Amino acid sequence: MSTFKRILVTSALPYANGPIHLGHLAGAYLPADIFVRYHRLKGDDILFICGSDEHGVPILLRAKSENTTPQEIVDHYHEKNKKSFASLGIQFDHYSRTSSEVHRQISQDFFRKLAQKKIFILKKDKQLYDAKAEMFLADRFVRGTCPNCGYTDAYGDQCEKCGSSLSPTDLIDPRSMVTDTKPVLKESVHWYLPLEKFQPQLEKWITTHPNWKPNVLGQIQSWFSQGLKDRAVTRDLSWGVPVPPDVAQAEDIDATGKVLYVWFDAPIGYISATVEWAAQQDKPELWKKYWQDQETRLVHFIGKDNIVFHCLIFPVMLMTHGDYVLPDNVPANEFLNLEGNKFSTSRNYAVWLDEFLQEFEADSLRYCLTSIMPESKDADFTWKEFQARHNNELADILGNFVNRTLTFLDRQYHRKIPAAEGWDPLDQELIKYLKKMPDTVGQLVDTFSIRQAQKEIMDLARFANKYFNDKTPWVTIKTAKQSCANTINLCVETIKTLTILLRPFIPFTADKLWTMLNLNDKTGNVWDQAGNLWLKPGHVINKPHILFNKIEDEKITPELEKLKSNLDAISVTEKGDRSVITLDDFKKVDLRVAEVLKAERLPKSQKLLKLHIQVGEEQRQIIAGIANYYEPADLIGKKIIVVINLQPATIHGETSNGMLLAAHHEGILRLLTVDQEIDTGAVIS
Repeated sequence: MSTFKRILVTSALPYANGPIHLGHLAGAYLPADIFVRYHRLKGDDILFICGSDEHGVPILLRAKSENTTPQEIVDHYHEKNKKSFASLGIQFDHYSRTSSEVHRQISQDFFRKLAQKKIFILKKDKQLYDAKAEMFLADRFVRGTCPNCGYTDAYGDQCEKCGSSLSPTDLIDPRSMVTDTKPVLKESVHWYLPLEKFQPQLEKWITTHPNWKPNVLGQIQSWFSQGLKDRAVTRDLSWGVPVPPDVAQAEDIDATGKVLYVWFDAPIGYISATVEWAAQQDKPELWKKYWQDQETRLVHFIGKDNIVFHCLIFPVMLMTHGDYVLPDNVPANEFLNLEGNKFSTSRNYAVWLDEFLQEFEADSLRYCLTSIMPESKDADFTWKEFQARHNNELADILGNFVNRTLTFLDRQYHRKIPAAEGWDPLDQELIKYLKKMPDTVGQLVDTFSIRQAQKEIMDLARFANKYFNDKTPWVTIKTAKQSCANTINLCVETIKTLTILLRPFIPFTADKLWTMLNLNDKTGNVWDQAGNLWLKPGHVINKPHILFNKIEDEKITPELEKLKSNLDAISVTEKGDRSVITLDDFKKVDLRVAEVLKAERLPKSQKLLKLHIQVGEEQRQIIAGIANYYEPADLIGKKIIVVINLQPATIHGETSNGMLLAAHHEGILRLLTVDQEIDTGAVIS
């Protein structure tokens, strides 16, 4: 176990231009939360830091596409994602954001310190420039034809069709995403971090961490083999942390429109968030203990796409600055796929956390994701496996053992724990099993084998079920009362042990169990005492209840159908295998303009709204799954497009007579609307 005085844990800052999906959780957030919760139960000094990454080109693009400002975009998703994490039980000590004034100051100070130490080098190069918009174009602001596969809508940094990594100047017939004009090459000056110069120092440092995960070390060695290249730390953009004017003046450079590159300022967000946290504790210097005391264990939880930043670039920044601790470990996870395909935010092929938690329990998701956590290789989330894990393991193993034990205690002992004496060999085997579990599970969590740690706990529940069966308390209650008392006493102790061990993994369920056991103290070093027998005879538990209800097929089938529909839409859009219909086929669809007269939420549904619409002289009712994206009051008076000759359907007991048209963009559903001057009932043809 660790000999450090304190632990600082960070999770990769989620990008604030869209909601959180399950792929994000399995990589950087759930494993970190489990790790932190375990150390809190150990009584360790541990701090968990995260926040929103709020700068960069994608946010600018989203703001442009939605005709809003970058600040409004990040404000929305910062709050949305913060709430989503809390709903899953992710317990950050502080969740900050990189658009804060504290972050701006600290990032500029960090940049200024490296500039004063002459760490950076200045380079002039030619970049694409939009003369009409009078701005340099970052890679994502440029699209064109991929030189490798001929795809005509490739981004300036990557072709999403063939996966090739690109530079904007590689594109054939590039065009500006701002004005749709052809950009020109124009000279610009930027600051660069000379990674090539620091490669020997990095290689020496990496050799001191042979215990890092093989997938992490393998990727690092690949970068070393290719030879590190200098990286720009500034960009020409209108959104971000401005280059400090005094630094630019010292180099006689016009800093107008120049900001810190997002990959440079984002990891500094860990530091600025800790500074904010310390201020909230009324101990403004406390952050230094976690960042500048060498007895701090710094652990970065990330996905594998962030290895280069956290294992090479950020360490160089910290080394050259000179005042900071370096990472003790960077336990990067591989990717989680979805039903055999990659998660794709831009294509809306994802399971969004906020939508998931409207239908299913948080602990069911935490348990399933931990069971398939991509610790060493890519994994796959499937709805059927999620259902099976919940039903066969949480309900049939853990839930069954808890229920049969506590209902027996309720019926036969009036919920009072019976006294035990004279353990038999089977009792002693379970006692020995319980005592070793805190160390077994704790060692696995502390070395980032979190999936195996959860399996060990569930294996204990399996063993306990077998123990209950083998001891036959329903028989011994009549024939060997002390043996029965020993059995039930030990089963309740096992539930107590399971409750503590499971708290990092499924905390909401652990809270329910703790309440059922009528226990109070959850503070201090509870973990190390988890396997000991310390429940007092005569202690009265609360009334037991079912922990997990089964998830039936009718809840899973709609989720599978939704994913299939999204995948089909992607296939049509990207592969071009669009089914051909005749003009007569199209004319069968009666599309009309309608006005929303009234909108209200449908009782007992978090996704559905009931709309009353005017179509010409007729009024209709439509049930639409848009409650996650629109407030009812915001819809009144909108002119929308509806299909009016669709067969009526009954949804949640309400008649839906028609279907409105909408489109998904990066996980957000938007209604297709028309100008106000078009009359309702107008035919769309």
